Amino acid sequence: MPRTRKHPERHYADRIGWLRAAVLGANDGIISTASLIVGVTAANTDPSGVLVAGISGLVAGAMSMAAGEYVSVSSQADTEKADLARERRELAQDGEAEYEELAAIYVGRGLEPTLAHQVAHQLMAHDALAAHARDELGLTEIHQARPIQAAVASAATFAVGAALPLILAILSPPTGIIPVVVLGSLVCLALLGGVAARTGGANMAVGIARVTLLGALAMAATIVIGALFGTVA
Repeated sequence: MPRTRKHPERHYADRIGWLRAAVLGANDGIISTASLIVGVTAANTDPSGVLVAGISGLVAGAMSMAAGEYVSVSSQADTEKADLARERRELAQDGEAEYEELAAIYVGRGLEPTLAHQVAHQLMAHDALAAHARDELGLTEIHQARPIQAAVASAATFAVGAALPLILAILSPPTGIIPVVVLGSLVCLALLGGVAARTGGANMAVGIARVTLLGALAMAATIVIGALFGTVA
């Protein structure tokens, strides 16, 4: 008999949790801090004030991202735990009904009734709660909510992203802060969009265009607002 060769398979689903948090953090860090810097600069603020605003934006943004991600993902984790607890009770109270429910799910996915009942029986004999969590509730280990991981990833990547336009502002001459920060940040956003799309198996051109366009709009809006307030002041 020919031997079956195992080959490594490349999947992207197991990257969803940390990739979403990391991309969101870095993207927000670049856009928000760059927009803050160019907006404050457009209001005719002196370079030291621009630097203080940029650093404050980095620290506040990183803490905000960490807190927001932790609260959001914790709520998701609490919901998952509640669903699993309810499913555990239902299995204990009426295992036969749960067995029929699981078999019906497999029939709905295309299995013959007899085979669906066999599959449901074997899976429940192995781990009934895991079978219902996966096939009834759609909960798997890959997509499990991890609040601390999401919070740390968001805060760290926000700080890294925010540091890029801040460094550009520090290295720029006072009269060149806006063009240097805008152009440099757009390049960073394009690289981020490309890397994120590549890591997630998506179209790189779409990822790059999406993030750079939104970043350009955000910076343009804050430049206009900064210039208006600077003129009024």
